[in-house]
Amino acid sequence: MVTIPRLVIAAPASGSGKTTVATGLMAAFAQRGLAVSPHKVGPDYIDPGYHSLATGRPGRNLDAYMCGPELVAPLFAHGARGCDLAIVEGVMGLYDGASGQGELASTAHVAKLLQAPVVLVVDASSQSRSVAALVHGFASWDPEVRISGVILNKVGSDRHEMLLREALDESGVPVMGVLRRAEQVATPSRHLGLVPVAERRGDAVSAVAAMGAQVGAGCDLDALMALARSAPRSPAGSGAWDPVEAVRGAVAGGGACDAAVPLPGPSRNRGSGPRTPDGPESGGPDGPGRDRPVIAVAGGPAFTFSYAEHSELLAAAGAEVVTFDPLRDVALPEGTRGLVIGGGFPEVYAPELSANEPLRKAVADLAAAGAPVAAECAGLLYLSRSLDGLPMCGVLDAEGRMSKRLTLGYREAVAITDSALAAVGTRLRGHEFHRTVLEPGAGSAPAWGMHLPERRVEGFVQQGVHASYLHTHWASAPGIARRFVERAAE
Repeated sequence: MVTIPRLVIAAPASGSGKTTVATGLMAAFAQRGLAVSPHKVGPDYIDPGYHSLATGRPGRNLDAYMCGPELVAPLFAHGARGCDLAIVEGVMGLYDGASGQGELASTAHVAKLLQAPVVLVVDASSQSRSVAALVHGFASWDPEVRISGVILNKVGSDRHEMLLREALDESGVPVMGVLRRAEQVATPSRHLGLVPVAERRGDAVSAVAAMGAQVGAGCDLDALMALARSAPRSPAGSGAWDPVEAVRGAVAGGGACDAAVPLPGPSRNRGSGPRTPDGPESGGPDGPGRDRPVIAVAGGPAFTFSYAEHSELLAAAGAEVVTFDPLRDVALPEGTRGLVIGGGFPEVYAPELSANEPLRKAVADLAAAGAPVAAECAGLLYLSRSLDGLPMCGVLDAEGRMSKRLTLGYREAVAITDSALAAVGTRLRGHEFHRTVLEPGAGSAPAWGMHLPERRVEGFVQQGVHASYLHTHWASAPGIARRFVERAAE
């Protein structure tokens, strides 16, 4: 594994200011000319958008539940390759993990897997001397978690700061930053968390710049960099994850095999999708002499939920990945032979999505032709007949609507219908995160059988379409990408 200076930014609880501090640190160090690698613990799609804005690099997730503990360090090394510093923003409270699974997928768990020092962000707005007891409790709870510094957030005055520092002098954990309340760094929220960067790019740029300025002025960046450099050499045998190697060793739609897959050839320079590493001119799953199949990936403000590794795996499997914006583009990218529509906020943009009738028809025609289509959450709703009464693509005989109930949590699933994504029996761990309801919730050929938190069937498989509320991370099963590209190439 690549040895890189690294910090984990954690907190006692959600709402303490992790995102402000982590994003601010990323921006402040990037302003110093450092190449900063941004990471987020857990399945969150929104915070990495702000991280990317601060660093100019893809925000990447480290999820020990969906990808497994064994992939956390390799995925980290993949994202951090060539960087001067890596900053990992935690999730929820430091020791909060998957429900009923102990430390699994908690910030503490990921910090231990990365052997990274932890900086605790504490909301000090309603306490003084008690802050020392709080920090002492977190620092002593698990001796394997190295809490090496504290950043005090929402400090009210010089007097308040003095009281906090005096108390923490007794804890043995140094104060590495003090931040006052600042409205300019606030970021708007709605029903699923922060508003994504893609929906407010101008304001988001200003907010990230303000975070960087506030954190840079209020924190001891030199001490934090020294702490990051104190991280020990990373675990032996955990080299960087590589999408080409992952696809090469994957069985289409599922686990691993010994059979090698030819390396893909160079990508044509089309669209804004990622390009694959150079390889033989005739490579890729299409076979010798054939073009690389174009896989269109939905993006733009309505579809912001995606993992960078998905496009990397598709490209490594031999696809030419091209992004498009369903809010603006009236046609799919030229030559599209497969379609990926991830999560996001279609309910916010339902009128605009519905008004783009030419694209809705193009999507429906592609699905009717049997091309592989992978849709998660927002993509599922976009493929439905209607959303809040507005016409959508009409690929699925189902109707979506907003709900007052939040559906949130990790899931265990098994593929119960053979599809363009997975063979029957493929087991995956995923995540649900939505305030919408689709009726019916499953078709005559459901996509998944769920085992947690309750047993049920969910999603739709018809022709080449695989549509579901379940968010998945394909690095845990790279055969998904290989299978999908093979179907597109047929």
